[in-house]
Amino acid sequence: MRRNTTTKRLLLAGLPSGGTRGGLSHISHRVIALATAAAVAVGLAGPAAAQASTDHPAEPVEVIVQKVPGAATAPEGAVTALGGTVGEPLGIINGFSATLPAARLDALRVVPGVASVTEDASVRLHSSETAATTGQAGSMYRITHEVTGATALWERGITGRGVDVAVIDSGIVPVEGLNTKDKVVYGPDLSFEAEVCAEAGCTAGPAENLDSYGHGTNMAGIIAGRDSNANPRSYRNPDTFAGMAPDARIVSVKVADATGATDVSQVIAAIDWVVQNKDRNGLNIRVLNLSFGTDGVQSYQLDPLTYATEVAWRSGIAVVVAAGNGGYGTAKLNNPAYDPYLIAVGGADSRGTYGVQDDVVPSWSSTGDGTRNPDLVAPGASVVSLRSPGSYLDTQYPAARQGERFFRGSGTSQAAAVVSGAAALLFQQRPQMTPDQLKALLMSTAETLPVADRIAQGEGMLDLVNARDAATPESVQTWPRATGTGSLEAARGSAHIAIDGVELAGETDATGTTWSPATWAPAAAAGRTWQGGTVVEEKKSTGFTAGAWNGAAWTGHTWNSDGFYGQFWDGTQWIGPWSEGGDSTLEAKTWSAKTWSAKTWSAKTWSAKTWSAKTWSAKTWSAKTWSAAAWGA
Repeated sequence: MRRNTTTKRLLLAGLPSGGTRGGLSHISHRVIALATAAAVAVGLAGPAAAQASTDHPAEPVEVIVQKVPGAATAPEGAVTALGGTVGEPLGIINGFSATLPAARLDALRVVPGVASVTEDASVRLHSSETAATTGQAGSMYRITHEVTGATALWERGITGRGVDVAVIDSGIVPVEGLNTKDKVVYGPDLSFEAEVCAEAGCTAGPAENLDSYGHGTNMAGIIAGRDSNANPRSYRNPDTFAGMAPDARIVSVKVADATGATDVSQVIAAIDWVVQNKDRNGLNIRVLNLSFGTDGVQSYQLDPLTYATEVAWRSGIAVVVAAGNGGYGTAKLNNPAYDPYLIAVGGADSRGTYGVQDDVVPSWSSTGDGTRNPDLVAPGASVVSLRSPGSYLDTQYPAARQGERFFRGSGTSQAAAVVSGAAALLFQQRPQMTPDQLKALLMSTAETLPVADRIAQGEGMLDLVNARDAATPESVQTWPRATGTGSLEAARGSAHIAIDGVELAGETDATGTTWSPATWAPAAAAGRTWQGGTVVEEKKSTGFTAGAWNGAAWTGHTWNSDGFYGQFWDGTQWIGPWSEGGDSTLEAKTWSAKTWSAKTWSAKTWSAKTWSAKTWSAKTWSAKTWSAAAWGA
C-alpha cells in the first residue's frame, strides 16, 4: 500500500550555489544542499607519459618508488646517483615520489631495496571540470591545499586510512569518486524509501540506501572522495578530485528521502546503530558527521537527540555537527549542535582570496547565543563536491552543476563535512586520541579570522598544519551530561512529517511506537536498542552484494547482480519518480512557482509550519527493526 506523505523538513545543510558566488542564498535556511558524482569517463596520464619515456630517454619523468621493508635510504640515494630528484615521502606505501631521466628507470628498478618503480599515472579530469575543481575558492583542491592544510598530513602518509566516518544523511550513490573497493559500506536504510509495501508484502525500494535527494553523496565526497585511478602521489594533483581524507572509509546510514526530510526518531535510531556497530565486522567508526538540525529548544540535558550524540561521544566517536544556517530566525545553534560536548562547525567564506586576512563568516552561518557558539569554522561557501545526477537537488538547481560530475553548495553542512574529514586524518595520526582531545586540538590550533565575527567564528578557521605538529591536549570535558529523559516532540521543534495527511507529533516515533525515554535512554547507553547482527555491504561497480541487517530484528534485501532494482540508477543519472517519464509524484503541479517560490520560501517568511508537499514515497517502518522493547512499547 503506497502512502501519500507530507513533509516539513528536519534536515538542515548547505544550499546550492548558482552561477555566481552566494547565488540562491535565500534558500539556505532549511534545505540540505547536496551533490553527488556522476559516473563519467576519465583519461589517464600514464600512457602518454610512457610514450614520452620511449621517445625522449633524457626527459625527466615522475615516478612512485616503493621500497622493500628495511631498505633504509638506499633507494633515495640511488635516485640522486642516477641524476634524479627525490620528492616527498609516501609513508602509506613505504615509498616516495621522485623525478629522474626516463632512460634510468630500469637501472633504478634493479637497485637493492627497491620493490617497484611506477610512472605516476594521475587521473585527468575533463577540461570543463578542471576549473571547477581547481580554480574556484570552494574547490576541494584549494580547500585541501591552501585553506585547511590537509596536504600537510598527506605528505606524511596520513590520508585517513583505517578510519571510518559514519554519515547519517540522505544516502550515497556510488559515482566516480566514491566507487572504489571498500570506499563505502552501508548500514540500515531508515528512510521512507527503504521499502515499498503492497498487499503481498514489502520489498526493497528502488532507492534503498541510495541518494535520491543529492546531499549525502556530496558530503561523502568532501569527507573522503577519491578518484578511482588516484594514488597517494596524485591526491595532490590539481587534475584529481580528492576529499579531505581520501583514504578514509564512509559508513552510510540513510535517514532522509528524496525530499530531504526525516523525523528525529529516525535520526536517533541511526545514531544508535552507529554506536552499536562502531567496531564490528571490521569497522572502525571514529567520526560521525551530522549535517542537519532542528529548532528544538528544550535543554540539551533533557533532549533525546543530544543524548544519543553524547552516547556516541562517550563511546569514542567524535560527533561533528553543522552549527546551522540561521533558518529558524534565531542566533541559537541548532539541535544537536547546541550540546557543548559536540564539535559545532560554522561556515567561512574566503571570498576568493588566499590566506585568512579577509575571510568572513557569512550571514547564513548560525552565530550562537553568546553562551554556546560554534567551536570553529571551516570552508562552507560555494564548496564543489560530487554530484548526484538526476537527484532532486540536481534537477531543481541546474545552475549549481559544475561540469558533468560536480555540484556546488554553501552551508554549515559543507563546513561540517570538511571538519569530519580533518578528524579522520588526525585520528589516523593519533589512534589513541579521545573525542575530547580531538576537539581541544582542533580548537587550540584554529587560526583567528581578523575581520570575521568573533562569536560566529568560535576559535577560528580549521588549521591542519598547526594541528599536525601540536601536542595532543590533555583535555576532558566536564559539562553536565544529557539524560535523554525529555520530549521527543520538543526535539523536533517545528520540523514535522505527516503520513497519509496525519502529522507525526507528540511522543510517538516514526514506527508508530510510543516513545518512553525512561526505557530508551538506558537501553541506548547499554547498546540494546538494536537487535540482531551487523551489516557491512560492499559496493561493486555493478551494484551491491547481499547482506543488509541479518539479525532477528533487521531483514535486508540483496541488490541484483546487474545493478539496482527498477534500474533507478544507471551509473549516470537517476530515473526516479520526479524525472521525465517517471511516476509523477513530484510533478510540476506539486512543485510549481506558485507553491514553491522565493516569496514563500525565503529567509524572512519560510517556515516548516507553512511548507508542505505530498511527495513522500511509501514504507511501513516496522518496529521490529528497531526494538520496540527498547523504546518502552
